Amino acid sequence: MSNVNTSDQWFASWFDTPYYHILYRDRDYTEAGQFMQRLTQRLKLSKDAHIMDLACGRGRHSMYLNKLGYRVTGVDLSDSSIAFAKAELRKTTSTPSINEENTELNPIDASRIEFHVHNMTVPYDQTFDAVFNLFTSFGYFDDAADNLKTIEAIKSNLKPGGYAVIDFMNAHYVVENLVKENSKTEEGITFHNSRRFENGFIYKDIKFTDNDHDYHFTERVSALTLEDFQSYFAAAGVELIDVYGNYQLEDYNQETSDRLIMIFRN
Repeated sequence: MSNVNTSDQWFASWFDTPYYHILYRDRDYTEAGQFMQRLTQRLKLSKDAHIMDLACGRGRHSMYLNKLGYRVTGVDLSDSSIAFAKAELRKTTSTPSINEENTELNPIDASRIEFHVHNMTVPYDQTFDAVFNLFTSFGYFDDAADNLKTIEAIKSNLKPGGYAVIDFMNAHYVVENLVKENSKTEEGITFHNSRRFENGFIYKDIKFTDNDHDYHFTERVSALTLEDFQSYFAAAGVELIDVYGNYQLEDYNQETSDRLIMIFRN
């Protein structure tokens, strides 16, 4: 067997593999959709609002926001994810489906959604009514200074009075309830996962074998706290206006909340 270890620059390599999407294929997109509906209603965004989906991955949530009636620009560092999103958009618009479960959703409007490769640490060349950074798409950087650069870039991306949302894990809760080891089988591949908290980061080692190749990827996310974000917000000159602890937008509690959802504006 050959061995492939791709732990260096993991977010640039792991996200680009098909295995990432196989491992996380069972994510609860129904809950994610309900969260986005609650969030847009909470922000009272008008239907002509333009939303940036920052670190959009393969664009599923961007397309959901578009179905809610918003103009959406999805951006991500991964070339392959953006290529997939564009292909999925073409496929969706060429074979439109009727949504019978949610009458609030419209068909995809391809004239009001686009996808681009972009580095989130630098400002984009447009401004938006809202910038969403959802589902722990933050804190991956090798250089901690990039965290502040990203907040400053988000500020630059907002129109005056625009809202930004960072949906992050509640690091305190995750560390206190860390599942050290587990295994999961998807599409005939058994992923062996081990987790640890070390030097301010939460690590997840993922090992598996496919087609006689042994693979080892390492995810690493900075265990940022609300206080860390408040420091970044102060340095960037943005105002934190709300903090929620779950996708139902209930109050944040450091001990019991599984999420840290922050709404701020410039």
